[in-house]
Parts: sequence; C-alpha cells; structure tokens
Amino acid sequence: MTAVAPSGPISDPEVRLLATIGAGLMQDYVDPATDPWVGSPFAWIRTRPSRQRGAIGEQLIAGWAAAKGLDVLRTGDSDADRVINGRRIEIKFSTLWESGVYKFQQIRNQRYDLCLLLGISPFTATCWIVPKAVLLEQPFRAGLSHQHGGAAGTDTVWLSFPADRPPPWLSEYGGTLAAAFELLVR
Repeated sequence: MTAVAPSGPISDPEVRLLATIGAGLMQDYVDPATDPWVGSPFAWIRTRPSRQRGAIGEQLIAGWAAAKGLDVLRTGDSDADRVINGRRIEIKFSTLWESGVYKFQQIRNQRYDLCLLLGISPFTATCWIVPKAVLLEQPFRAGLSHQHGGAAGTDTVWLSFPADRPPPWLSEYGGTLAAAFELLVR
C-alpha cells in the first residue's frame, strides 16, 4: 500500500505535515488483506448509522438511475422509496458484512411493484430487481426468512446470503448494475 499525502481542506502546513506522516504510518497498522475496505470509494458509508445507510442507498440508486436517463421521482408516501420509469420501487441496501454476506432487511408487504436490492462491496456493486410477490411468497425461497418473531413472524422479511454466492433463484433478476438497468427499462 502506498501512502498518499493528504489533500483537501487542511490549510495549516503543520497539520498537513502531520497528516502526511500519518498516511505513511497507516501501512503499519491497516492491512488491506484483513480490511478489504481500505481504499474503497464506499468505505465512508460503513461509518454511518444504519438508518442513514438506507437513505444513502436510496440516493445512490436515485442518482444512478437518473444518470442513466430514467425518470426518478419520490413517491410521496412511505410505502415505496422511488418511482423509477413509472414503477414503484422499494430500495434495500446492504454493504458487505464482515462475515462476507449481504443482508437486505425490513422487507415488508407495502405498496410497491419491485424491490431493488443494492449490495456494495469494497470495489464492486451488485443489484437485483425483484417483484415484491417473489420476496414474500410462501414457502420462502433460499436466503429469505422472517426477520422478527422466528417462523411465527409476519411483519418483516430479510434476505441474507454470501455475497459471492447469491441464491440461484436471484439470477433472473439481475446481479450486475447493467442487468438491473435492463430490467428497469423493460
């Protein structure tokens, strides 16, 4: 890992010198082999509280979809996060957990057409566009389970799986941002 002199809002030359020394020391304390987020453009997201992470995921998708030329609107209610290309979309976001899994939480039976699942790893992103009915269908597909209350729980569902081995049933709903985009424009 190469130390990079800090830039940005540090105007005091003494603080800049100290930060440069700190950047050089970082390689003695931070091992990219044990911390895959070192140098990731998404690492800052993991420093935010979970409620903010969800909002960040929504903003990432809204910005990405708009940049790709899709119409993106707020829904005006709490049953879906955005209207993208005329369809009500619930956005669920997960960063890679230390255990190597994605967990898409708080999936509810609300008024939306599709659930967009955005998974962010240090240097890659995955995305699926799944019809609500598929996520809530009983019996649950692999990776899906009730989030609260065990088997008797009915309010929320979560989807959890190893990031490098999504359940096979997800493959028809995307996997890459490019594949997810194609599903959004159908």
